[in-house]
Amino acid sequence: MKTPKRLQPLVDDGLVDEVLSRLMSGKEADVFVVRCGDEVRCAKVYKEAMQRSFKKAAQYQEGRKVRNSRRARAMEKGSKFGREQQEKVWQSAEVDALRRLADAGVRVPRTYGMLEGVLLMELVTDENGDVAPRLGEVVMDAEQAREDHRLMIRYIVRMLCAGLIHGDLSEFNVLVDEDGPVIIDLPQAVDAAANNNARAMLERDVNNMRRYYSLFAPELAETNYAKEIWDLYEGGELHPHVELSGDAEEDSHEADVDDVLAEIKAAFEEEEARKRRMSASEHTD
Repeated sequence: MKTPKRLQPLVDDGLVDEVLSRLMSGKEADVFVVRCGDEVRCAKVYKEAMQRSFKKAAQYQEGRKVRNSRRARAMEKGSKFGREQQEKVWQSAEVDALRRLADAGVRVPRTYGMLEGVLLMELVTDENGDVAPRLGEVVMDAEQAREDHRLMIRYIVRMLCAGLIHGDLSEFNVLVDEDGPVIIDLPQAVDAAANNNARAMLERDVNNMRRYYSLFAPELAETNYAKEIWDLYEGGELHPHVELSGDAEEDSHEADVDDVLAEIKAAFEEEEARKRRMSASEHTD
């Protein structure tokens, strides 16, 4: 096929010899199958912010650290330079996450480099060399479902021990090759220690896996690994080889809506008061 404009720099630099086909178009990127010498890999072309349809991106980026203070200030102000830096942080987040998780023993695609907003990485294939199916396309017996569910829970634990939460884990973000599940799509990976939404996102990831695998092994619907994992994490007792029971009790306490609204109102009033103080200080100066 004709080389897409965004992939031309990789061809010019000799990283890609030929673009074979478009694999998929997603909410944050387009993925192409490419030939690199004797190997077939995939190239993930990240869409620009205005083209992405990933909802609530700010929630996922909360807590991501930027070491360069100038870049951090620019990103906070939302200047043109800041927006450019924010894009680089979004794009590099997946590379960083993939490398950290591979080191932690989580099965993810191997990475081969990033250039001009394009991530070159391993193409996960099945036993016939074809592109591996997504988990949602796989039918399995109950024994296989139980085995793969245990493995996915183990991967989630290892991710959390590495300080990360996938944040968008579902049967659409897991590939299945002859050796089992491979986790993909990590540009929105959450910093577990710095993001206020971390617990909710972990619970959603875990429960998405429970929901899918219980289609084939119904007893898995009764498990509750999310609360158990988070409690161990908060208590500093979570480690990659921890033994889990999956039978933690659900938190039946319902939030008091009036209390929550009161807290939001108080925080808003406090922020408005802070802005007035800052404005008054600037006029005084």
